[in-house]
Amino acid sequence: MVKSELLRMDNIGIVVESLDDAISFFEEIGLTLEGRATVEGEWAGRVTGLGSQCVEIAMMVTPDGHSRLELSRFLTPATIADHRTAPVNALGYLRVMFTVKNIDELVSRLTKHGAQLVGEMVQYEDSYRLCYIRGVEGLLIGLAEQLYTK
Repeated sequence: MVKSELLRMDNIGIVVESLDDAISFFEEIGLTLEGRATVEGEWAGRVTGLGSQCVEIAMMVTPDGHSRLELSRFLTPATIADHRTAPVNALGYLRVMFTVKNIDELVSRLTKHGAQLVGEMVQYEDSYRLCYIRGVEGLLIGLAEQLYTK
């Protein structure tokens, strides 16, 4: 028997109400829209356990091409839970963290699109400046700027 082997992490999925707003928000962070599609039918529902479903998806890719976010808007069945206001210590998948350049400038741009700081911008030793923001649809996003010391 051949042992299974992890090859890579393919993507992280986020369910949203407005695909267009979410795409715009993540483009502002620096991701690029790789493609959009509608996934529907009984076969898709067998994978998710939802039965027959229809979902619009958009795949966003990071500048290095290695990481992806799959944004999903369910047309059917309707969403049944809302975790957008969950605090940072809630159980389950919660946030995505991006390493960025010029965190202050990015936060300034994102607040113009409705994002809000969750706590404060903090510096961890001489390594990173970090913050959490609530972005479009209340999504929790971590931002980190690596500091280069001499």
